[in-house]
Amino acid sequence: MHRPIFKAASILLAAALSAGAITAALGPSSREVSASAEQTPVKLDLSGIKQSIKAGGYEAYLSNHQQAAPSTEDVVIEGASFSKADGMQASVLQDYQGEQGKSILTADSGSVTWEFDVKQAGLYNIRLKMFTEPGKDSDIERELAIDGDVPFSEAKSLVFNRVWKNEKPSFDRDESGNDLTPGQVEEHVWQEVTLKDSTGAYEDPFMFYFSAGKHRLSLTSIKEPMVIRQITLSAPSGLPSYEEAASGYERQGLKPATGVFMKVQAEEALYKSSPSLLPYNDRSNPAVEPFHVSKLRNNAMGGYGWRLPGQWIEWEVDVPQDGLYQIAIKNRQNYLRGLSVLRSIYIDGKLPFKEMQTVPFPYGSAWQMKVVGPGGGEPYLFHLTPGKHRIRMEVTLGDIAPILRSVESNILELNAMYRKIISYTGTVPDAFRDYNLEQRIPEMTKVFRDSSEQLEAIAKAIEGPSGQSDDRTSIIHTVAYQLKDMADKPETVPSRVETFKTNVGALSSWMLTVNEQPLALDYLIVSSPGSKLPAAQAGTWKKLTAGVDAFFASFYENYDDISSDGDTGGKNSVSVWVTSARDQAQVIKRLVEDQFTPQTGIQVNLKLVASDVILPSTVAGKGPDIALQIGNDLPVNYASRSALQDLSAFPDFGEVKERFQASALVPYEYNGSYYALPEQQTFPMLFYRKDILEDELHLKVPQTWEDVYEMLPVLQKHNLQFGLPQKPLDSLGNEVSNANIATMPPNPAFAMFLYQNQGRFYKDGGKAVDLDSETGIKEFKQWTDFYVNYKIPISVDFANRFRTGEMPIGIVDYTMYNKLSVFAPEIKGLWAFAPVPGTPGTDGKLHREVGSSGSATVMFKGAANKDAAWEFMKWWTGKETQIAYGRQMEIRMGASARYPTANKEALAQLPWPTQDLRKLQDQMQWVQGIPEVPGGYLTGRNIDNAFRRVVVQGEDPRETMDNYVRAMNEEITLKRKEFNLPTIETRDLP
Repeated sequence: MHRPIFKAASILLAAALSAGAITAALGPSSREVSASAEQTPVKLDLSGIKQSIKAGGYEAYLSNHQQAAPSTEDVVIEGASFSKADGMQASVLQDYQGEQGKSILTADSGSVTWEFDVKQAGLYNIRLKMFTEPGKDSDIERELAIDGDVPFSEAKSLVFNRVWKNEKPSFDRDESGNDLTPGQVEEHVWQEVTLKDSTGAYEDPFMFYFSAGKHRLSLTSIKEPMVIRQITLSAPSGLPSYEEAASGYERQGLKPATGVFMKVQAEEALYKSSPSLLPYNDRSNPAVEPFHVSKLRNNAMGGYGWRLPGQWIEWEVDVPQDGLYQIAIKNRQNYLRGLSVLRSIYIDGKLPFKEMQTVPFPYGSAWQMKVVGPGGGEPYLFHLTPGKHRIRMEVTLGDIAPILRSVESNILELNAMYRKIISYTGTVPDAFRDYNLEQRIPEMTKVFRDSSEQLEAIAKAIEGPSGQSDDRTSIIHTVAYQLKDMADKPETVPSRVETFKTNVGALSSWMLTVNEQPLALDYLIVSSPGSKLPAAQAGTWKKLTAGVDAFFASFYENYDDISSDGDTGGKNSVSVWVTSARDQAQVIKRLVEDQFTPQTGIQVNLKLVASDVILPSTVAGKGPDIALQIGNDLPVNYASRSALQDLSAFPDFGEVKERFQASALVPYEYNGSYYALPEQQTFPMLFYRKDILEDELHLKVPQTWEDVYEMLPVLQKHNLQFGLPQKPLDSLGNEVSNANIATMPPNPAFAMFLYQNQGRFYKDGGKAVDLDSETGIKEFKQWTDFYVNYKIPISVDFANRFRTGEMPIGIVDYTMYNKLSVFAPEIKGLWAFAPVPGTPGTDGKLHREVGSSGSATVMFKGAANKDAAWEFMKWWTGKETQIAYGRQMEIRMGASARYPTANKEALAQLPWPTQDLRKLQDQMQWVQGIPEVPGGYLTGRNIDNAFRRVVVQGEDPRETMDNYVRAMNEEITLKRKEFNLPTIETRDLP
């Protein structure tokens, strides 16, 4: 019986040994990788790229003040000497957090203004001495104005990083002996920050022009509080070159240190700029420190998470003697093929010389040992005195920055030209019509030709002397060729308008990837110059033995088990199934282990399962006690079959339900009882492009549907579109997937019109639908008229059309905010959202009701320990847990994963900009829940069928809805009879 298993294992072992030997023999050594990497061009030739000056941008601002000289003296403004505070209660603090003197605490909204005198006209840097006050754990953001005006668009979003560190100096391990990802805590410290671009588009700090005389400087809070001690207008200071620094070493008589070798593990970083910069396990080579063949060890730092401009990591070294040192960094840059990623290296908060502003780390598939230096084997030397010093590495774009600025400028210009073209041709031009675009848009061919030449120059700069096109530049060449060809043959533009839009969208996606500069680190070495350094890659024998050990370990190690080994089957335990993804499950597991179990003594058996597993497991009697992240349609479906526990039977349910909007509980009510607690709640908001709507078309954000009707002809005159929602969105801004084609939720747009006019989906306690009422028919017609009379598109990719400006305004779930923040960085600051247009009511109020969707947590009736399960549900949906979960998800996955919690107080504590949060809360007051009833699973599908018959086939709205109401009522009656529930009399049905 065991012989076949042994034989199979032997064959697999032989294969592993052979593969390991071949890989070891043929794989590149670190020296070879380093040698090939050195061939990568480091300095890009930007001479062929024309400067692209964006109207209202920083380059245009500098161009207007190019005659101004840099100042030579500083102007110091005391924080507490502010002249006025608008929209906030600014507090003056004395000797705050160890800083002598008076400081000012600025709130997360409102503005503060200082008045001061400038004696010498010129260009100044602005430096703030500030303290990161506790807030919502997100970066601090401010808008700066001088004499009442924002000097350039980039000054509308000035970001100040918080400082983070590992919660403990060493890594905790789970029951299996694997390292756990460390928790991150903020270190509240005083910082001196010079204002610069947070996106990395400009390498040097911003320079601001001040004339001689009196001035006002204002900082408007966008999000998070901040303490300000001083604001300094400082003279821009140049950095010495390394040659000048080395000459200074000679003049001071400094000598190289001798016999010093200090290794700092990268994962043991002292501080970092973001809690998402986490140590992780790397198994690519046994030489990574520390290494284990079967256990997970946090042995690398950075990686793909350390990629965005401005992110930094800092380490501390204790230097034993005064002298000159070299710095070596074991790194792996296998992300950007053919390109170097760049880092700025600071010593004790300062760049030691100019070359440290852009230190390149070339591409290589394996780990490399890089001695920081000019190349050719000679290292740069750094002067360090005895004692503790800090080495900081910060992501920078270097020569890529002007390239990205140029590409972004071209994208915005080409999207604007696309909107001009479709204003004549529409999005689907007539192939047999000559639109004479070169006469109607005289500048079109020039824009195409100029952009083509600029893009070709950019591709040439990236490719370097080889001139070899590859995946880095293929899309640039494609767009450049198309633009040149359309400039030469303008008559072909209408037939190519769709591919033109697609290619410009692909260029935007290219910009996203090039903007990222990921780099993994194993350790840093500060040593005497010329010290022998360890090999970056393990030798052949070490790799072979590690491979064999890992092979045998794979028979008994289970890396997919996320539950603890404690007493998970005892009386004081609950089983919880998670239906989302592994990232979410790991965060929940950490919160349970850190908070819930220590506080309550209740053990949790956590499992990650597919959502379609829950029903058959429950039927088989092998289901969980609790299921998380369940769709809105399931609780009533299960409750009607007596599968769920009635939560309203618990004595403190009334207190618990106050955590949520009443609307969030509506889908979980059945026969007067509640069978779920809300986790997420999403609802529509009105998204709009400020640059198009307000600046180009001179339109105001619509407040009522009459405003929308007045706006539509203006939009359609330019062949632009207004968007209505078709499906709810998930927390990432993507459409909610629906595995069952027969069912779908009611359309969000129809729900909005229905609720704004006091309509309802069901009547008589869910015994029948109420969509054949006068209000139901009227609102169904209002909804379909948008498509029949105004020809708005039925199904669209809102994010892409919003990005190009083709759909500059539309209604969609507010989680689209998350997607746009990451998906479309080129339109940052050009869009906003607001409450949806409303309908004036007889009560004199403007009704902005919308329907909602979301997810919930449920307790199954077969739960062995219902009290323990209820304790878990209360903890999970509580304010503190929801805040912690939401922040951890954003830490792990970025702004695209901002959590749409249903807990009212927790939502207010998530890192939303203050003004945006107020808009969300304004809309939330009007949110209505959509009830779920037995047999109601076909309501949404039948509404959609009726909609398509009216819009696509031209049928009468009233007759069509009447027919489908009959079908809906028949299904509801059928199900109610099945569950022995009272039904509406047949004679009362239509």
